[in-house]
Amino acid sequence: MKSFGKAAQGERLERLRDLPLWDGERLRNIHPVLPGLRDPNAQRPTLREFLCGDDGRTPPQPLPSHDPREAWLRKPASGLRATWLGHSTVLLEIDGWRVLTDPVWGQRASPFALLGPKRFQPVPVGLRDLPEVDAVVISHDHYDHLDYPTIRALSRSNVPFVTSLGVGAHLESWGIDASRITELVWWQTHRIPGTGLTVTAAPSQHFSGRGLKDRNQTLWSSMVMSGERHRVFFSGDTGLTTEYQSIRDRLGPFDLVMLEVGAFHPSWGDIHLGPANALTAHRMLGGGVLMPVHWGTFSLATHAWDEPVEDLLALAGPDSASLLLPRLGEPVEPVEHREVQPWWRHGTVGSGRPVTRPEPPEVSAGGALGEQLPWPLD
Repeated sequence: MKSFGKAAQGERLERLRDLPLWDGERLRNIHPVLPGLRDPNAQRPTLREFLCGDDGRTPPQPLPSHDPREAWLRKPASGLRATWLGHSTVLLEIDGWRVLTDPVWGQRASPFALLGPKRFQPVPVGLRDLPEVDAVVISHDHYDHLDYPTIRALSRSNVPFVTSLGVGAHLESWGIDASRITELVWWQTHRIPGTGLTVTAAPSQHFSGRGLKDRNQTLWSSMVMSGERHRVFFSGDTGLTTEYQSIRDRLGPFDLVMLEVGAFHPSWGDIHLGPANALTAHRMLGGGVLMPVHWGTFSLATHAWDEPVEDLLALAGPDSASLLLPRLGEPVEPVEHREVQPWWRHGTVGSGRPVTRPEPPEVSAGGALGEQLPWPLD
């Protein structure tokens, strides 16, 4: 199946094998996991629990969302603005340049059109409604971050891609020309041609793979996007790692920190943060404005759909002033920080133009999504 992607070969494979992280067969995390991250008494969830359990894992109706298109017509006054479009997909506007992180417009976090986790929350806007972006940044190759139908749609634009080493093999197999792909290893920086924007790959504590036989054959990374005046940290997927201190020292300080908080389990403490470890990671990174991502779109664990953000809010306590919790599709400037509103509990809160969109159709490359062309063709 094309959605599985393609394995790294040739020079790309040699680059992977030259990494200190390569153990002879696959990549590994750089350090042993921090002690106490896993609950040793917690049993790993079974496949049956994933497939048959509910227990509030999806909201009873779609969450309120906003149409950001009118706001996108105006430049952010501060020079930095973020629009969360669901899960780990964020449109960042940094000092006059636009970056799209881990874009997922497909219906399922799965290689299959009819099987696998299905989104419970529509994307606030279609791909064709996005303003032109200067770069697409992809942290790693898991299905909820690297989405085949979305990449097929983006292949018909000119946008450059910056990603972790090895992921480019998937992109090329789906129609992205090699000249548009830059693959980074940790601590490597790339300047997007014709812009003042740089992207730096940094360590994370996770894994990779899209099939049964390709575990850890591509790199996973956190990413730092920098303009002339602002810096944004994006965790991708990660557990807690001591490398966050090095990231702070080498790449900080950050005007906005986007950390994953959802799809966690007590037995997975070394590969996903969850709310408590996200707050620890935030402190290790030097603080600043924290915007949680990786929640509110797919049910990828056995916890309730709103548990990540509810626990984050409760655990933050007095530090909740540093939290930025925008509604889906709401463009926000971190400098214009305001009181946290639990909008997910009771409908629309605050300003903006709420929209109600029908559930997107099932899509595949060449289908409804593939026809949504965000920018001019080649």
